Amino acid sequence: MQTISLKKIALFLLLLLLTTQATVSQYETKLQVRLNEHTKELDIKQEFVYYNNSNYTLGLIYFNDWANSYSSKKTPLAKRFAQEFKRSLHLAKKSERGYTTIVSVVDNDYQGLQWEHTKEKDILKVRLDKPLPPKTSTKIFITYTVKLPPNKFTAYGYNKDGSYYLKDWYITPAVYDGKWHLYSNKDLEDLYTNMTKTVINFSYPDSLYLTTNFDKVDETYYPNGQFVTLQADKRKSAELILQTEKRFTTHITPQMTVVTDISPPRYSPVEQGISINKVTAFIEENLGKFPHSKLVVSQMDYQKNPLYGLNQLPSFIRPYEQQFQFEMQFLKTALTAILKETMFLDPRKEQWLNSAIANYLMIAYVDQYFPDQKLLGKLSRIWGVRSFHLAKMGFNEQYPFLYNLMARTNRDQPLDTPNDSLLKFNQKIANKYKAGLGLAYMANYVGKDKVDESIKTFFKYYQMNKVKVLDFESILKRATDKDIDWFFKEYVSTDRKIDFKIKDIEKTDDSLKVLIKNKERTNVPISMFGLKNDSVISKYWFKDIDSLKTFTIPNNKEDKLVLNYDQKIPEFNQRDNWKSVKGSIFGNKKLHFTFFKDSENPYYNQVFYVPVLNFNIYDGWTPGMRLYNKTLLERPFVYDFAPSYSFREKAFVGYGKFSYRKYLSKSGLYVANYSINASTSHFNVNSRVVSVTPSISFGFRPADLISNKREFLSFRYLNIFRDFADNSLNDSFDPDNPDYRVFNARYINRDNDILDYKSWFLDFQLAGNFSKLSFEYEYRKLFENNRQLNLRFFAGKFLSNKTDSDFFSFALDRPTDYLFDYGYLGRSEDSGIYSQQIIIAEGGFKSFLDQRYRFSNDWLATTNASFNLWRWIELYGDLGLVKNRGLDAKFVYDSGVRLNLVTDYFELYFPLYSNNGWEIAQPDYGEKIRFIVTVDIKTITGLFTRRWF
Repeated sequence: MQTISLKKIALFLLLLLLTTQATVSQYETKLQVRLNEHTKELDIKQEFVYYNNSNYTLGLIYFNDWANSYSSKKTPLAKRFAQEFKRSLHLAKKSERGYTTIVSVVDNDYQGLQWEHTKEKDILKVRLDKPLPPKTSTKIFITYTVKLPPNKFTAYGYNKDGSYYLKDWYITPAVYDGKWHLYSNKDLEDLYTNMTKTVINFSYPDSLYLTTNFDKVDETYYPNGQFVTLQADKRKSAELILQTEKRFTTHITPQMTVVTDISPPRYSPVEQGISINKVTAFIEENLGKFPHSKLVVSQMDYQKNPLYGLNQLPSFIRPYEQQFQFEMQFLKTALTAILKETMFLDPRKEQWLNSAIANYLMIAYVDQYFPDQKLLGKLSRIWGVRSFHLAKMGFNEQYPFLYNLMARTNRDQPLDTPNDSLLKFNQKIANKYKAGLGLAYMANYVGKDKVDESIKTFFKYYQMNKVKVLDFESILKRATDKDIDWFFKEYVSTDRKIDFKIKDIEKTDDSLKVLIKNKERTNVPISMFGLKNDSVISKYWFKDIDSLKTFTIPNNKEDKLVLNYDQKIPEFNQRDNWKSVKGSIFGNKKLHFTFFKDSENPYYNQVFYVPVLNFNIYDGWTPGMRLYNKTLLERPFVYDFAPSYSFREKAFVGYGKFSYRKYLSKSGLYVANYSINASTSHFNVNSRVVSVTPSISFGFRPADLISNKREFLSFRYLNIFRDFADNSLNDSFDPDNPDYRVFNARYINRDNDILDYKSWFLDFQLAGNFSKLSFEYEYRKLFENNRQLNLRFFAGKFLSNKTDSDFFSFALDRPTDYLFDYGYLGRSEDSGIYSQQIIIAEGGFKSFLDQRYRFSNDWLATTNASFNLWRWIELYGDLGLVKNRGLDAKFVYDSGVRLNLVTDYFELYFPLYSNNGWEIAQPDYGEKIRFIVTVDIKTITGLFTRRWF
């Protein structure tokens, strides 16, 4: 008891020392604001008292002016949107852009001060007339107008229905602690500003209802308008929600006053009130007392940071009960708001800790009140669904699942990565989930009570003060005698995976010697469970396993030992965590066949099967059965077989492949792929092709994972075997050489930027009767006036050519695709709608020119260009030289109109003028129209997921 008392006293003295720092004067600001609903502008007069709390004399002061981040196409916000394939801000009209117009900046003597926006546009620099010594203050008066943007760029601004959502809308002080922390707006919800005592005198139309996180101390109504005085102490910034109808409801609970508009229609107000009381009681019990007079929990805040997953489905197929759905929505939004408004961590560099606490408490809430809640909710009880492992997963199992979605694809990032350097999926989901899992992992290792008490201590003593992660680390270390350096040094600060394996078990009468392998050499503790008849009878923790280490445990007659059996540790791979004490020639896990793709079940060797049905104009309908081992999470080794039957050809078709993917590092050479593919199908009536292709490829990427730059180097050896009927022969085929083999090496360099797209490749092919080299460069530029230029250059040269047909020749308008790379709907068609499909490759021409110029057996050089007239309507033009052996080079050209509906996915080409003359005036014009269409589901899905990864 004496030891415990001394420990408590030491902890109290430490916290007292940390929280009784030198007195820091609080910044103060007063604003006079008028909302003009006709011009969508805020007229602002701001008085600011700036305290120099540092030990340095200041000659410059920086302010955050995030309202000006919408003003240009070159701001960090606009560049961030471009990286995420969002063009809304780039395409916006000038009248839609938000911006700040500064009228004057004067000091306490009303002398004008020099000011300017930095190159980022949303940081304001003010030069003082007199240096500001340490521990002194100065007054600055700023008069300015904020033009509000529409809310189609971010959630902020004005809505078409006349409502407004204002956040980060006025000028606030940047943080200086010996150096300036100047953070631009990147739509990351991470404004970094000093705590300020703020008073706002706000005038706005009488048709609007105001909800705010500030306190209303005075309200006055006048003709056509209303006036309110808002104030707050130790707040960052005022959030104002103005709506045309009253949607927010006030709930007074024993713990806090809550103002919210989260109100599901099928959950009664009484039930909502009971749930809100339940949630606020949980928050106060597990976090602490909210220090402000009220908490705003808005639907808008929830939509910005929702519960990702099935709960985002339309309400008529929502799988969860209304109570669970409402409480989880409210809990997540409330926790996020509380931590943002009380724990003043650096929101760009230390944002992970708030996420860790919020998600840890969400996990605890489900464990406490909904322990049997399934991830699929009510869907898990439906026949045909309930047999899936995904249906058996608990709701909290989504956290390691979604984290591993990035870890398995080598796109995970350390928790302490700055917010603006995270991939969107990591910033929104994976890193937040990993952070919450980390605290749950820690609680499982040192004891849940110790982690819970540390969180409450941290919240109690550091709320409303500047705080760092080191402060939380110090509290956590003093709550336990166990070494937890691994958490901050390995789990938080690196992206190293956690992956252990039981290598061997040596059994004696009274003990078991267990050899454990640390596959990734990440120095973290690992749990091991002993099972007997599938029931847990023992549990152990092991640590300090560098590579291989043997541990001796009592022999309790276990029949299996399993690492991380309760899956509390976000382990990279759990498929090899089992080991039978008795040994088994059949392995440690049973074989399990599952209909359709499922989540990974570490307790079984899974094989998936699903019927498939394909169609092409030669094979007709081809039903088959696909067998594969690919789960919802990526795995290194994958096999995939799909034998099918062609009813039209009355023959078997299909494919089979083996592939192995090895991730090597985060940047530079980051991935290697090894595969062997085989397939067979029909490319014409009674004409079969069989291909067998071993290949190896390497991927390169920069250290900045947000960058869309990638490089690829691939080598493959294609073995093509053809068998076709005599009546199917035409000039596209080589009847004397039906089989061929081609070695293909290609280097690709691509920067898939939505504003400046650049891509080029160099391709080499070597076969028995030819060798060739080709180069392609493509460039797309979206100008500031929203005009887009598309340029493409192709050059190909035969190094040797002993062929007698054009089957292997360079094509001007429709490649023969002898490597079977392109997604032709009808690859052998020379008439009809299928022959009009175009794939921009080789010559890239759109018009069908004279047969003499459509192929080149010597060299080919072409340029393709297009320029938009209005939105997706473009003019295109192609120029080229076609050189065949024994003939002079022929100059070729065409032009027309391009409907660029979705670039590379759905496009139409209407030829106008070419070597053929005015094509639009010639007969059968409909047969000259070309189209691009993508039917591959994986490719189409990439169009929507690319902004996340």
